[in-house]
Amino acid sequence: MDPDDPTRRAILAHVLRGFAMGSADVVPGVSGGTIALVLGIYTRLVAAVGDLSGAAGLILRGQVRAGLERIRAADWLLLIPLVVGSLAAVATLARLLEHLLEDEPIAMAGLFFGLVAASAIVAWWYVREPAGRHVLIAAIVAVVAFLVLGIRTSEVTDPPLWVIPLAGGITICAMILPGISGSFLLLMMGLYEFILESVNERRLAVIGLFALGALIGIGLFSTFLNRLLARHHDVVMAALVGLMIGSLRVLWPWPDGTETAELAAPEGGVLVPTALAIAGAVAVLAFGIYDRRRRDRIS
Repeated sequence: MDPDDPTRRAILAHVLRGFAMGSADVVPGVSGGTIALVLGIYTRLVAAVGDLSGAAGLILRGQVRAGLERIRAADWLLLIPLVVGSLAAVATLARLLEHLLEDEPIAMAGLFFGLVAASAIVAWWYVREPAGRHVLIAAIVAVVAFLVLGIRTSEVTDPPLWVIPLAGGITICAMILPGISGSFLLLMMGLYEFILESVNERRLAVIGLFALGALIGIGLFSTFLNRLLARHHDVVMAALVGLMIGSLRVLWPWPDGTETAELAAPEGGVLVPTALAIAGAVAVLAFGIYDRRRRDRIS
């Protein structure tokens, strides 16, 4: 394939976008959906996932031919490179980020705080006709998210079987919902250690139930979100901005980085996390400005 072929360039760009999303997904408190929004592929990604879930629904209703046709028409040029890039990121960065989060939790939380705070600004640029009601929606959602993310339950060591697919369905929404981290949702439900231990010990029944719930959850939620974006785009985007602002509670560096939703005044080495927060914010804003100008040229 010609290296100057636009299709090849698009595939490589999507692999890099997938790598960025996968890098975010292995970070507690940061959502891959936030990265997709900043990179300008969020609406397209939700539509593509919605097409696959719609195809699955057709097949389950016995309309196999229509379902297969919808699968063939799905946006594979986007989905496959994103999956490849995401898996590559998890394989190469998970251990590094795990060490950094363990050794430098406050500094890393500062970086993530800056990334997500600037992402909320970039997301607001996607509101096509901003009005006062959109500001109100963003503020209400931010307050609700801030309060909800402060709720933590005690760890559940032996949950009933029906809870596991429910947890999978709820957690998977973080993949396509900016501002919410799947790992933190599991922490809120008290199931983080249980699911992690089940994966490490290869408890196939638990993994299977969790995966089943995740498949059903992402299918139902992506279809719902895709319809909302089509009918109420600016309202949805304003709500997503609020989610990202509210999620900053989890990323506030003090007292313990992303390990807790507790809040404390800055103390100790403030300079490094502050500098990383500013650097992360500048990087996101710079990319957001570049993407906005690129979209303006295309339109």
